[in-house]
Amino acid sequence: MASELETEVQAIDQNLLECSAEETAGKWLQATDLTREVYQHLAYYVPKIYCRGPNPSPQKEDMLAQHLLLGPMEWYLCGEDPAFGFPKLEQANKPSHLCGRVFKVGEPTYSCRDCAVDPTCVLCMECFLGSIHRDHRYRMTTSGGGGFCDCGDTEAWKEGPYCQKHELNTSEIEEEEDPLVHLSEDVIARTYNIFAIMFRYAVEILTWEKESELPADLEMVEKSDTYYCMLFNDEVHTYEQVIYTLQKAVNCSQKEAIGFATTVDRDGRRSVRYGDFQYCEQAKSVIVRNTSRQTKPLKVQVMHSSIVAHQNFGLKLLSWLGSIIGYSDGLRRILCQVGLQEGPDGENSSLVDRLMLSDSKLWKGARSVYHQLFMSSLLMDLKYKKLFAVRFAKNYERLQSDYVTDDHDREFSIADLSVQIFTVPSLARMLITEENLMTIIIKTFMDHLRHRDAQGRFQFERYTALQAFKFRRVQSLILDLKYVLISKPTEWSDELRQKFLEGFDAFLELLKCMQGMDPIVRQVGQHIEMEPEWEAAFTLQMKLTHVISMMQDWCALDEKVLIEAYKKCLAVLMQCHGGFTDGEQPITLSICGHSVETIRYCVSQEKVSIHLPVSRLLAGLHVLLSKSEVAYKFPELLPLSELSPPMLIEHPLRCLVLCAQVHAGMWRRNGFSLVNQIYYYHNVKCRREMFDKDIVMLQTGASMMDPNHFLMIMLSRFELYQIFSTPDYGKRFSSETTHKDVIQQNNTLIEEMLYLIIMLLGERFSPGIAQVNAADEIKREIIHQLSIKPMAHSELVKSLPEDENKETGMESVIEAVAHFRKPGLTGRGMYELKPECAKEFNLYFYHYSRAEQSKAEEAQRKLKRQNREDTALPPPVLPPFCPLFASLVNILQSDVMLCIMGTILQWAVGHNGYAWSESMLQRVLHLIGMALQEEKQHLENAVEEHDVTFTFTQKISKPGETPNNSASILAMLETLQNAPYLEVHKDMIRWILKTFNAIKKIRESSSTSPVAEAEGTIMEESSRDKDKAERKRKAEIARLRREKIMAQMSEMQRHFIDENKELFQQTLELDASTSAVLDNSPMVSDMALTALGPAQTQVPEQRQFVTCILCQEEQEVKVESKAMVLAAFVQRSTVLSKNRSKFIQDPEKYDPLFTHPDLSCGTHTGSCGHIMHAHCWQRYFDSVQAKEQRRQQRLRLHTSYDVENGEFLCPLCECLSNTVIPLLLPPRNIFNSRLNFSEQPNLTQWIRIISQQVQALKLLRKEEGTSNTASSENSENMDELQLPEGFRPDFHPKNPYSESIKEMLTTFGTATYKVGLKVHPNEDDPRVPIMCWGSCAYTIQSIERILSDEDKPLFGPLPCRLDDCLRSLTRFAAAHWTVVSLSVVQGHFCKLFASLVPNNSHEDLPCILDIDMFHLLVGLVLAFPALQCQDFSGISLATGDLHIFHLVTMAHIVQILLTSCTEENGMDQENSTTEEELAVLALYKTLHQYTGSALKGMPSGWHLWRRVRAGIMPFLKCSALFFHYLNGVPSPPDIQVSGTSHFEHLCSYLSLPNNLISLFQENNEIMNLLIESWCHNNEVKRYLQGERYAISYPRESNKLIDLPEDYSSLINQASNFSCPKSGGDKSRAPTLCLVCGTLLCSQSYCCQTELEGDDVGACTAHTYSCGSGAGIFLRVRECQVLFLAGKTKGCFYSPPYLDDYGETDQGLRRGNPLHLCKERFKKIQKLWHQHSITEQIGHAQEANQTLVGIDWQHL
Repeated sequence: MASELETEVQAIDQNLLECSAEETAGKWLQATDLTREVYQHLAYYVPKIYCRGPNPSPQKEDMLAQHLLLGPMEWYLCGEDPAFGFPKLEQANKPSHLCGRVFKVGEPTYSCRDCAVDPTCVLCMECFLGSIHRDHRYRMTTSGGGGFCDCGDTEAWKEGPYCQKHELNTSEIEEEEDPLVHLSEDVIARTYNIFAIMFRYAVEILTWEKESELPADLEMVEKSDTYYCMLFNDEVHTYEQVIYTLQKAVNCSQKEAIGFATTVDRDGRRSVRYGDFQYCEQAKSVIVRNTSRQTKPLKVQVMHSSIVAHQNFGLKLLSWLGSIIGYSDGLRRILCQVGLQEGPDGENSSLVDRLMLSDSKLWKGARSVYHQLFMSSLLMDLKYKKLFAVRFAKNYERLQSDYVTDDHDREFSIADLSVQIFTVPSLARMLITEENLMTIIIKTFMDHLRHRDAQGRFQFERYTALQAFKFRRVQSLILDLKYVLISKPTEWSDELRQKFLEGFDAFLELLKCMQGMDPIVRQVGQHIEMEPEWEAAFTLQMKLTHVISMMQDWCALDEKVLIEAYKKCLAVLMQCHGGFTDGEQPITLSICGHSVETIRYCVSQEKVSIHLPVSRLLAGLHVLLSKSEVAYKFPELLPLSELSPPMLIEHPLRCLVLCAQVHAGMWRRNGFSLVNQIYYYHNVKCRREMFDKDIVMLQTGASMMDPNHFLMIMLSRFELYQIFSTPDYGKRFSSETTHKDVIQQNNTLIEEMLYLIIMLLGERFSPGIAQVNAADEIKREIIHQLSIKPMAHSELVKSLPEDENKETGMESVIEAVAHFRKPGLTGRGMYELKPECAKEFNLYFYHYSRAEQSKAEEAQRKLKRQNREDTALPPPVLPPFCPLFASLVNILQSDVMLCIMGTILQWAVGHNGYAWSESMLQRVLHLIGMALQEEKQHLENAVEEHDVTFTFTQKISKPGETPNNSASILAMLETLQNAPYLEVHKDMIRWILKTFNAIKKIRESSSTSPVAEAEGTIMEESSRDKDKAERKRKAEIARLRREKIMAQMSEMQRHFIDENKELFQQTLELDASTSAVLDNSPMVSDMALTALGPAQTQVPEQRQFVTCILCQEEQEVKVESKAMVLAAFVQRSTVLSKNRSKFIQDPEKYDPLFTHPDLSCGTHTGSCGHIMHAHCWQRYFDSVQAKEQRRQQRLRLHTSYDVENGEFLCPLCECLSNTVIPLLLPPRNIFNSRLNFSEQPNLTQWIRIISQQVQALKLLRKEEGTSNTASSENSENMDELQLPEGFRPDFHPKNPYSESIKEMLTTFGTATYKVGLKVHPNEDDPRVPIMCWGSCAYTIQSIERILSDEDKPLFGPLPCRLDDCLRSLTRFAAAHWTVVSLSVVQGHFCKLFASLVPNNSHEDLPCILDIDMFHLLVGLVLAFPALQCQDFSGISLATGDLHIFHLVTMAHIVQILLTSCTEENGMDQENSTTEEELAVLALYKTLHQYTGSALKGMPSGWHLWRRVRAGIMPFLKCSALFFHYLNGVPSPPDIQVSGTSHFEHLCSYLSLPNNLISLFQENNEIMNLLIESWCHNNEVKRYLQGERYAISYPRESNKLIDLPEDYSSLINQASNFSCPKSGGDKSRAPTLCLVCGTLLCSQSYCCQTELEGDDVGACTAHTYSCGSGAGIFLRVRECQVLFLAGKTKGCFYSPPYLDDYGETDQGLRRGNPLHLCKERFKKIQKLWHQHSITEQIGHAQEANQTLVGIDWQHL
């Protein structure tokens, strides 16, 4: 079947390809009815090209479409071959000065904070780098896709609108010329024809709604019965639901379903089945049935294949139009004309309108294609941009309603284009004046919020998910309003005034619906049952905050507008307060002979609302009247006389009282919704238009009222009127046993009220209230934030309110008030307050929360103590009020205020119980201080003495009235100064009295009549002297007491030492002995130290005592005792790898005996160095396992360790571990107990002896193999076998270790084998010892690399955990052969030995170039005892070590010489002089001879010797570490210092000659044979002929990839990266592997692969191929470093990119430019080199439980 189809399709293709585009175009040119011709052509060919089967083949379709459909159009348009026609058009065209690049998802965009008109003006990377803005303060973000670059748009930038590239194009544009002049008449005509037909066709077919028939003029003659089941995207169903449904509906595999789902999500639709109608209909019904349970079902349509074909071609056409108009502005202009031309049906019938209005019916792919076309045509042509804007505004309401009901995201809606239109200042103004846009937007918004209560206020239902979804959509309208208002007009026309005020009216209507919404009543008795809905209202308020501020900014720009707006706002407020008195009866209050009429109203009993936007807007406008001085210029135009101040303050005051009562705990039963509302009311996001404006409103009201009246109303609203109006209320309070709660509440309310008064008088830093400017306001905010503690830049920005451009204005003033302190390796840069700003600190700053206030107080007092000043925090000097608010200061000297102060001071003097509080007193003192500061200011600025009406000092010196004869305030302060219970406030009271005297002096000096010295000052003087004397006396007593105690203590100490003399002697001796041990015990240090060989330095055994961390028992490490173990972590590693692509195919059959020098994958062992008994550990591990099983039944979460893989956390430091290493004594001393009596052989003899032994063993093995079959012949063979002298292969040595140590040796060996090979544990596998030796060698190599990279000395002070780990690991590896079958280890030795000394039995051994020599050395040395234990001829183990080491060293030198590239250095010294150079030359010649002259060139001896020394250094260092830990010989002191290369010291420590080549000369005969055999290997020849690659020495150290200095180049790289699986689709989470530099498409379905039976994401899969399970990645869009280890472990780590303020920006939220911090990157690299990634993850997951829940394997 399939093949028939194939041939059929091919036949069709042949026919199709024979048509010629030129002929078709020619036919069209002749045609009379062009439209019909073209339509017929399309009707015939489109279904033949598109949609020919179940799966689309885009390449073929595009090729055919270009050939058959688009080709003829291009010919027709150009009138000649388009290959020549288009370039001609392009040349005639002037290049545009607009950039217009449309952004891809994730592409970096830049906005200049200094020059952009608003934050939506952005540049693409290319334009940005060529513009002046790169040196300004810019912000970098990643685009969500869909916007375009504003380079060249003069309206978008205050300066520098062009980058260098587009600047060239601006020189000629003087006047706007018509782009059509560059085209010839007939081209214009033809273009017009073809564009009109094609655009109409595309619009028609895309908006076509029938599913099985085409428009009449496109119907085909014969119609096939082929249909598609088309699945559409929506934002309701999740990926998982869609995949699951598809698998059921069209029974496809999960992979295919994922493919379908991804395409649907990307393009908006995908056919999921192809066939006849019935077949498709059946799939549709299954899908609908399966997805309609909870939500509305997925949208599915069964469409005829020809319709789908035409629609696909329609999309192709639109993109084609987009690319064609790129050739010439003329063509673009024609397309715009065609698109916006009114059709025959009048209103809304143009093609553009039709597309816009059916936007919500189109699928995602179609939308984005036509939006892009609009952007590249209508928005790039300035003339038509205006016309399009008008159409957009006219249809605004419909478009928004469509968007609100549609379920696609904003970026896929045509409504999103508002950001391109409304943010252009000239267009926005035009639309306001001509289309009344402001009113339209606000009205549309109001229409969507229909729910109102009886008073016409908004009412929100419960905030369900659906509500929130709808509401979010509606909020986008507010965003549009913000765009329209964002650029303020410079000159106003009458039209603009009129339309703006119309819009303002509409806006007031909106605010009126918000005034008083969500009212609340205090719950008494029982707790509220349902938390009321409050979020929606606050969301609305937050969204509108900027709009309200911008409205005020607009009003401020024009005096007429301001006056009108003020009147309108006042009128609306009056309406809201209509019905102000009914139901609320009036009452009269009187205190101190003043009385006032007000209404009876209790916040704690009636309804009260936090939302008062109309009042607050009026407050804002009132301040503007003062700021712009309109209030003084045109008082007659303003209705100031009609204002009723009590009405203005009523609601804001209720709101502030509500906050006070909530704080006093009176509204506890109203639940969290109220707490949250109060929180947001003060929060930095809302306070500007809420809390701040309420304070302003009270200031406004108070400045127009008698201060006594104001205070009485305030007392009444705070429900405190009783307390202060009835004398002796306080006494009665304390005498009756009243409820403690009530007293507590009243105290808090009094404190809150005093705080409010402080705020009303002290918060005058807004321009218009006092004589300050905006910068002062920000400075003050910053000073108070930094008074709490030093802060990072981002914290500061968060604590300051942002304006509509996301600016806080902080950068301009921060330098004036703070110093910047740079960050170290961790942490971030901090700003610290300059000391001279401390005097501006106000303890009662109104934006402090309670916690911040106490922190700030603490910090400031501490600072004063450090500077030895007194700790008073007096109120700062304030700027003078503006005239409109000047009368506010009279509150301080009003009778009611003095009465309140007097009363509270009296309570304090009386000190009667709990009826008053210290904070109350503190606030009163602060108010008195404020009043004194005011008076001082007044006096200093006054011209004439009697001008000063502020006479606070006189009022507080007067005693009270006759009836109760209370003392004056001043007298009470003097009493309180000595009260013992007010220690804290003494300094403040002293400061007040001092200031009082200073003011008196000023008054006296300026007044003429000398007034007698008031007794007050005398009293104060004397009291101050008394105070001083008292202090002095106390200090003296304290000093004597201290001295006495010290004397007693030293006396006791002396006694103790005398009594316990012998104890002290012992400790001193002990100290001396321990220090000697550390200094390599004196007897050793004089001689040269040698680590191996017969001449090895003998070190006395040191007994080792260790303590178990679990049972705290101490024990000596001995051979026969119970095992002690170290917690260890074994992991596979590719840190040293030179070839990551190698992969073990079948681990079960892989033989790891020889390690390739590319170290493609090693096994690394690390330890935290904590020691336990083996049995204690076993118990601990069993309990962990049991706990894990229990936990699995309870929760299905991961832990940070995987018990099934033997992982656990070290019980002490919680370091991740997966096995334990036993602690041992140096094993060599235990095996080497036999006497060495004979003369030791030299290398040649030794090789001969060993070869014989190996030979004998081999024959024996053969014997054992055949013995069972023929036992008779066996005896004869036995005689033939000549055993070498003293060799007893039947001898089996006794294992010296205790059972528990043997068990631990096996345990650790098996663990290494299991992890290293990724196989199941099997302790009898012959590969176990190999893996142990390999891990030992690899770990030593990686430590050597780290030390070399950091230029640290080899035996410098290693961290003790590393030292312990290496010592235990080496000793373990040396002892491990005792628990393995002897013959296995002997077999390994024979094979390893044969690779250097060939014998005829072992074939297929790797050539010398393919063996890592250090691994070979470790293997040979550690396997040798298995052979030596059966040799009784007296050759010692040490001799063997030495000869093995020499042999391997020589092999390594040959390796280095063979692979050294012979590039000559300039310092070519022809005549080799030293013996080393001559020797190495001779050796090189030998090699030359043996390799058959394949070695190239003849380098100088000097060059060769340099190569050999450099190449062999790492090997020597590793060997030194190895033998040091193996034999326990201390390292020579010379190697412990850094700096020199230590070559000679290493040679003597390793008993090598300094001239390494002399090894070859001493053992000439045998070495020549060996070298010959090495060089004759086939592989060596291939390498020398250049047919293969080999590692050269010294191996380069692996580093992480180089990262660019500027982060945006990474973002750019990532935005060009498309997902490798889903053809050309942009990746959502591009992630960079820092080890190899690969970009991966992380966290998405498209790139999931299967790994060991689990689905894993791209990163996890990559860690297995690149880092053998561990990986370091950089998530580019989030700017986060990701550590992964295995499938379940991962954590985020702070990235190495910092902004200029020394902070990282994870998630790129702030958008400050980021630069690479080299130190932090080095730190990450160091973690990688040290193999600490897994450990880091373990610690992170233990510290932060949320990390455990993340599905790391899907990243």
